[in-house]
Amino acid sequence: MTSETADDDAAALPMRPCAGIMVLDRVGRVLVAQRNDRNSDAWQMPQGGIDTGETPRQAALRELEEEIGTANVEIIGETEGWLDYDLPADLVGQVWGGRFRGQTQKWFAVRFLGDDSEIDVNRGAHTEFDNWRWLEPALLPDVIVPFKKAVYEALLVEFAGLIDDLRRQA
Repeated sequence: MTSETADDDAAALPMRPCAGIMVLDRVGRVLVAQRNDRNSDAWQMPQGGIDTGETPRQAALRELEEEIGTANVEIIGETEGWLDYDLPADLVGQVWGGRFRGQTQKWFAVRFLGDDSEIDVNRGAHTEFDNWRWLEPALLPDVIVPFKKAVYEALLVEFAGLIDDLRRQA
């Protein structure tokens, strides 16, 4: 199979529906978690697939509970549309059983209402992360894997007003 054929095969695959969550603390910093399945320094915001019969909002809250151990949040924003990214060619076929070429994501901005002690990325049977931290939003594009960078930059633009509001209230 030529690389052109492989590219055509990947392009024919659908996008995986996903919910993403920008968790903001009281001063407007963003929660990022370090992936445990990559050899690089890969950080990301919580996200995950939308199950059959589930709304994006329901999926977002479920994913928070599964990935960071708490859904003690208030939803304060939602992207107007869906944001997409394609997987790099070397990951197509390796993740999600090879059924998808990337993700189409509905993102939510949430204000974390709890205490940092509630956050536990090592909870549960299928942990995805080793570590977590609060990060200044402007630094997000610097810590994310390159193929997700455009999505994160778009989120910073779309949620800028919400982040500014939290900073003013702090």
